[in-house]
Amino acid sequence: MQFGRRSFATTVNENLLPKKYGGKYTVTLIPGDGAGKEITDSVKTIFASENVPIEWETIELSGVDANHSQIDEAVLSLKRNKVGLKGILYTPSSPMEKSLNVALRKELDIYASLVLIKNIPGVKARMQDIDFVLVRENTEAEYSGLEHQSVPGVVESLKIITKYKTERIAKFAFDFALQNDRKLVTAIHKANIMKLGDGLFRRTIQEIGAKEYPSIDVKDMIVDNASMQCVSRPQQFDVMVTPNLYGSILSNIGAALIGGPGLVPGANFGREHAVFEPGCRHVGLDIKGQNVANPTAMILSATMMLRHLGLDEYADRIAKATYDVLAEGKTTTRDIGGSASTVEFTEAIIAKLNA
Repeated sequence: MQFGRRSFATTVNENLLPKKYGGKYTVTLIPGDGAGKEITDSVKTIFASENVPIEWETIELSGVDANHSQIDEAVLSLKRNKVGLKGILYTPSSPMEKSLNVALRKELDIYASLVLIKNIPGVKARMQDIDFVLVRENTEAEYSGLEHQSVPGVVESLKIITKYKTERIAKFAFDFALQNDRKLVTAIHKANIMKLGDGLFRRTIQEIGAKEYPSIDVKDMIVDNASMQCVSRPQQFDVMVTPNLYGSILSNIGAALIGGPGLVPGANFGREHAVFEPGCRHVGLDIKGQNVANPTAMILSATMMLRHLGLDEYADRIAKATYDVLAEGKTTTRDIGGSASTVEFTEAIIAKLNA
C-alpha cells in the first residue's frame, strides 16, 4: 500500500509549473538545519539512481546563523524555479530572531500547508485505519509575528484572521477533498473563546462549504476537543482545515499516532510556488551528522513533488520501493524500532528499485 496519485491531487495551475530545460526540471533544494542535509542527500541519491530528470539548485540557508543574503537568494531561487524541496530551518527562541520558515511562506505567499497522516504497513502504530489530511493556513493567525511590549512586563501578541485568507484556505481544502474522494471537511477552531477571530474562521468555512461544495459534509470542532478526538478516535477525521498554530499541534499528534515525525510527508502551495517538506516540522539538531535520521518523510514529500511535476512513473516506483522496505522491516531506522542508518535505509530502497 502507498499514497497513490489521488492522495496528492491539488488545484495548482499547471501553467505555473516550471519549464523543462534540456529535458529536466530545475528544483530549488534547501537542505535546512539539523538532519536536513542527511535526509535530502537520501533523496538526491535515490533520484540519481533512477535518473529522475531533476537538476538541483542548492541554497545553503540556515536558521542557526542566517543572513539576509541567504534569505534573498532562497526567495529568488524559488521565484525562478517555482518548485522547491526543503528541510526544516531552525527557529531560535530569541525575540530578535524571526522564523525563516514563516518568512519564506509569507514572501512567496505559500498559503496552504498539506500534511498527510496515514498508517504505513510494517510500522508499529498506536492505532490502525488512520487516514486523514491536515490543511493548514500558513501565513496569518498566531504566525503573523506582530508582537510588542506595551509596558515592561506586558506583551501584546496580535492574532490576525482575515475573511479573504480564510476563504482561500477553505477553497483549497474543499477542492482537495473533491479531487481525492474525501467526504468530510472539519474546521478546527477556538470560537468559544476567540469569538471574533476564530468565529470568522469557523463561519467562513461553513459558508464556503454550504454554498460552493454541497456534496461534501462540513463540521467544526473546538481545537482542544479535536486534540482529544485525535488520540481517541482519529478514524473519524477525513480533511481537517485549521489556522496555523492548531495545524502545527495536530500534525505532531498525528505523527505520534502513526509512528513518528520521520514518516509524515507534506507540501506547501501558493498561487505560483510549491515547496515540499516533511509535514511534521522537526529539525533534528540533536541527531545532526549521526546518520540515524529517518528519511521517509522527505522521500515521500519528494514523490509528492514528482507528481506535482507530472513525473508519476518515477514517483510511483520510488514510493513503492520505500513502502516495500518499511513493510519488510529488515532495514529500518531506530526511530521505528530498527537499527539501520540513514544511508543503509537509502541503499535498501535503491536495492528494491534495482531488483
